[in-house]
Amino acid sequence: MPLAPSLTTVAMQRRSLTSWWPAECWPQVFNKLIRRYKYLEKGLEDEIKKLLLFLKGFSESERNKLAMLTGILLANGNISASILSSLFNENLVKEGVSAAFAVKLFKSWIHEKDINSVAGSLRKVGMDNRLMELFPANKRSCEHFSRYFTDAGLKELSDFARNQQSIGARKELQKELQEQMSRGDPFKDIIVYVKEEMKKTGISEQTMIGIVWSSVMSSVEWNKKEELVTEQAIKLLKQYSPLLKAFTSQGLSEITLLLKIQEYCYDNIHFMNSFQKIVVLLYKADVLSEEAILKWYTDAHVAKGKSVFLEQMKKFVEWLKNAEEESESEQEDED
Repeated sequence: MPLAPSLTTVAMQRRSLTSWWPAECWPQVFNKLIRRYKYLEKGLEDEIKKLLLFLKGFSESERNKLAMLTGILLANGNISASILSSLFNENLVKEGVSAAFAVKLFKSWIHEKDINSVAGSLRKVGMDNRLMELFPANKRSCEHFSRYFTDAGLKELSDFARNQQSIGARKELQKELQEQMSRGDPFKDIIVYVKEEMKKTGISEQTMIGIVWSSVMSSVEWNKKEELVTEQAIKLLKQYSPLLKAFTSQGLSEITLLLKIQEYCYDNIHFMNSFQKIVVLLYKADVLSEEAILKWYTDAHVAKGKSVFLEQMKKFVEWLKNAEEESESEQEDED
């Protein structure tokens, strides 16, 4: 039996794969073929990758049909999102072919499924942080990407890319922060660097205090003995309290830090009995205010370890309330 010509050969000879039937018919054909001949699945993906490299050889109408077809195949799981690497070809990117093709492809994909399907598939093959490569280097920014795809009616894709960019920036910032801490850089230098990066990337103080907390708590090897880990934590946090204080200038940031402490102590079993001592230390170091602690205790806590931690904090909270009442009474007497 003679070998069938490859998909790429047929497409190039006919100028377009979709010239025979409407693009929406092809996914059904491929589905039937792949179900019957499972080994064709990998071959289809390879051929689609090759086709995308030759996009300049197709007319705009043909490219649009191919983009729609590719989006449907991606939505149905017939091919993986790794085929998008072909769109990063320098010649296609430079002439705007890649970005225009991507608009039609993602519209088709999202129409068939939704943005969650797109996001999951992109993450699976490591394409979630590469979408900026659809544009030339001088236009490779979150702002340009957002404007281009939002104007094309793909705001959900724009929002996804912006979120991924933010996640990437946070990871890089945390990595650099940990390196600075391991080198023993002065806190004032670290604080200046981090605040500059916050301005560049738009990271909020609430997000940043979470990054700082995670970096501090991952900077040491914790003792396996529960009776020793609290002492170790108090010593470490006393050292790093100036760094934590620099990113709790807002009440919401203090609440965020309290929630991070609560989650950390719950998720790391050896710290279950350390929560109250950590909070008291940070209160004395002027990182946490009594208002934030009382707010957390009253209604801002989360469910993780709630009963245990509220019980630990009961006496300290009562002391805070009494101190607050005494202060108000003294103020009234002075008036």
